[in-house]
Amino acid sequence: MDFKKQILQGIPNELPSKKAYPKNANSAPKRKDILSLDEKKLALKNALRYFPKKWHTQLSKEFAKELKEFGRIYMFRFKPDYKIYARNINEYPAQSLQTAAIMLMIQNNLNPDIAQHPEELITYGGNGAVFQNWAQYLLVMQYLATMTTQQTLHLYSGHPMGLFPSSENAPRVVVTNGMVIPNYSKPNDWEKMNALGVSQYGQMTAGSFMYIGPQGIVHGTTITVMNAFRKILKKDENPNGKIFLTAGLGGMSGAQTKAGNIAGCITICAEINPKAATKRHQQDWVDLLIDDIDILVKRTVQAQKNKEVVSIAFIGNIVDVWERFDQENIFIHIGSDQTSLHIPLTGGYYPVDLSYEQSNILIKENPDLFKNKVQESLRRHAKSINNHTKKGTYFFDYGNAFLLESSRAGADVMAANKIDFKYPSYVQDILGPMCFDYGFGPFRWVCASGKQEDLDKTDEIASRVLQEIMENSPEEIQLQMQDNITWIKNAKANKMVVGSMARILYADAEGRIKIAKAFNDAVSLGEIGAIILGRDHHDVSGTDSPFRETSNIYDGSKFTADMAIHNVIGDSFRGATWVSIHNGGGVGWGEVINGGFGMLLDGTKEAEKKLENMLFYDVNNGIARRSWARNEEAIFAIKREMERTPNLKITLPNLVEENLLNDLF
Repeated sequence: MDFKKQILQGIPNELPSKKAYPKNANSAPKRKDILSLDEKKLALKNALRYFPKKWHTQLSKEFAKELKEFGRIYMFRFKPDYKIYARNINEYPAQSLQTAAIMLMIQNNLNPDIAQHPEELITYGGNGAVFQNWAQYLLVMQYLATMTTQQTLHLYSGHPMGLFPSSENAPRVVVTNGMVIPNYSKPNDWEKMNALGVSQYGQMTAGSFMYIGPQGIVHGTTITVMNAFRKILKKDENPNGKIFLTAGLGGMSGAQTKAGNIAGCITICAEINPKAATKRHQQDWVDLLIDDIDILVKRTVQAQKNKEVVSIAFIGNIVDVWERFDQENIFIHIGSDQTSLHIPLTGGYYPVDLSYEQSNILIKENPDLFKNKVQESLRRHAKSINNHTKKGTYFFDYGNAFLLESSRAGADVMAANKIDFKYPSYVQDILGPMCFDYGFGPFRWVCASGKQEDLDKTDEIASRVLQEIMENSPEEIQLQMQDNITWIKNAKANKMVVGSMARILYADAEGRIKIAKAFNDAVSLGEIGAIILGRDHHDVSGTDSPFRETSNIYDGSKFTADMAIHNVIGDSFRGATWVSIHNGGGVGWGEVINGGFGMLLDGTKEAEKKLENMLFYDVNNGIARRSWARNEEAIFAIKREMERTPNLKITLPNLVEENLLNDLF
């Protein structure tokens, strides 16, 4: 049976042969045994409802074994035999280009070259899932292949609830992930619901079908690292031979090492999982692999002496590196941590003094002891970082919940007021005031043809448009414009593509709209094939995340989520092809609300109208909220936008003199 026929059949008519779990797969951590006996029976009933009764006897035993071995029912038997990757959009069976575009993006997320744990349908971040099981994948692809432009597919945490009548202007797909009622929203609740097959953690770009491989994270990390060095170096200094130390190549897809090379420094990234580190080395996202800390020390000193630009993956524990560099007096200019600490107890963070294999056993067999080991390690981790910062190291939290989980472990990471952390998040110090408040954030596109020449053409278009905008840009955003022009001009040479022919840059509403319009015009003229737009969650409007994207909100509203909800609803009726809302993101399930979108540019006038309306709102909703929080840069940006757009009327804050309040209470 060919590819198209397999897609169209959905759940197969004949029970497929049982598949052995691939021996060399980078498997997801075994989830803890959290269900009672009755709940395990319920999990099986929930899984078996996807299949005809005649298969239940056989599948029930198989799924029970999966639940016992993995803590989840993934339905490996039903993983399709065809290769999963982003094909040319015309290769998908579909009633419209819109749904074919979504199928392309789903398959890109599950491409083994991209996905962190492809067998378990996890794209990145340790548990950022596209679907909960392979039955959901099969059904969703079938629905997308057969639905019309008068229908909308609604997905509940990966489960296709079904096709509902709608209209041509409605989104083709609406996605929710992990939307748990607050009073029942604790880690054990999420684990239990995930094991039951009724909820999942979509991470955001995984569950939104908008992951474009490591490139997306590379750009944000590059901008962050470049500006971190700008903060601490003299104007006549460059980052060559200076150290950026971090951790987590698996969940971060190798972004840190690639970003460090582009920024021009020594990047050392510890990764405990040899398979993850080796994969990034094979993909040329890291220059050197070292598994001996003595060799690491010698090679680092050599790189410092020679003022090298080099990236090193250390296969081992990051705590050992911090402590050993402290002993050796190796000066670290910039430090961070990018392990998946939003899931510290289920494989996101591996404690020092335990091997990778030992930790994986404890996660499943003795979770309480593992928790103690994690928290003990975090206290050591923080202590060593503190030793380095006393010597002048600039440390920032990358937003993967390092400081949050360290504080919960009793580590010395709190400021004197016992409320704030002693170290800033990268958004507080860098991306918030420099980018998000001005409306700059990640703008993604995918060339649906899969052709390199289309990507080259879009690079040229984007570069030209940004250059034209820059000529009339105010001084406040000149640096942002130049950084992104430099990025896009060098993107091909830096070999950023893994998976789909995709690109990312940071742009404000004006930049996103003008670039998208130029793409749509090029599609209309037949110069390029269709383009799929989207964005990451590290953005201006789509994400309410008090420890990351909205950590530079100081009016008391950073724990509210109105902005993200308004964003996804607002995008849905302004022209998005699909929309998504997630309880969770890089900081963790329960710590953030993320709203996302995808949009197809097919060269039509309708697409032009939609992109102008939707992209404008998608950005300016966030600037408005940030300006109301009294962020100076955002006030500047929204006033500038109102001057350009008479139809935009935003409530502006009246600023209060601090001395008026001092003696009132």
